[in-house]
Amino acid sequence: MTAPNGDGPVMEFIGVSTGQSSIMRVFPAWARVLGLDGARLVGRDIPLDGDPARYRQAVAAIRDDPRRRGALVTTHKIAVYRAAADLFDEVDEFAALCGEISSISKRDGRLIGHAKDPITAGLALEEFLAPDHFAKTGGHALLLGAGGAGTAIAWYLANRADAPAEIVCTDVDAGRLDALRGVVAAAGGSRLVTRRAEGPADDLLAAMPPGSLVVNATGLGKDRPGSPLGRGAAFPRRAVVWELNYRGELDFLRAAREQSGRAGLRVEDGWRYFVHGWSQVVAEVFDVTLTPQLVDELSRVAAEAR
Repeated sequence: MTAPNGDGPVMEFIGVSTGQSSIMRVFPAWARVLGLDGARLVGRDIPLDGDPARYRQAVAAIRDDPRRRGALVTTHKIAVYRAAADLFDEVDEFAALCGEISSISKRDGRLIGHAKDPITAGLALEEFLAPDHFAKTGGHALLLGAGGAGTAIAWYLANRADAPAEIVCTDVDAGRLDALRGVVAAAGGSRLVTRRAEGPADDLLAAMPPGSLVVNATGLGKDRPGSPLGRGAAFPRRAVVWELNYRGELDFLRAAREQSGRAGLRVEDGWRYFVHGWSQVVAEVFDVTLTPQLVDELSRVAAEAR
């Protein structure tokens, strides 16, 4: 990625296919709402499992260029931490605990790394999950994917006053599951079960009681084709099904919607998660104070550009 043109402040978006994201259309409208005159969002695409040198180059470019105010990191959150944590002057508590960075900002010449997922996951979940959901339904939680988002959701659920009796997490990478167990153990709370994903997680889904929360945090359906479930997988009755993606093939989301009527499912895509995630990081990068009213306005503007 070359140096950005123009004199205005720049925020980077470090991802896999950034040009396809709705934020590229949304950001200019948000900049107007927030009074960020001349601010631009510039994408930096890095392939899945990219060379660590590329992550270090990305972080160093932000650190060394006064025009670059910071960045949102998606997909590569753990890789950025592993490759470039030593380039930061400060990382927040959850970034250090989880070994991931989702937000990069600057304050008084210092480069700061944040992990915003627990905040954004909580904000999104609280919009559609009742405060007494697990106590009332007896449901458990099945989190498909133990990357940055899956780990943050597990941590949030374990710390929730109304925590599920059991949180089941899957991933193809045993190392991620080990890391997730450490994070949730530090939080205490609910019983955690982890399972290496050797294929579709249909057997785990079938074991979930009615009212369970089922989350696709794998990235399958967006960055890569497919779904963590097989074609014939049946969701538990009255489950809350959350697809973290909002764009792509979305096979998982489509299957849940097809079953929603007969199984009484509550099905959510990743749009509000997207809004909360981006607004939190934009506010951090440009040192803006968010209010509920301002978030509602940003959500309205984003929906128009979706």
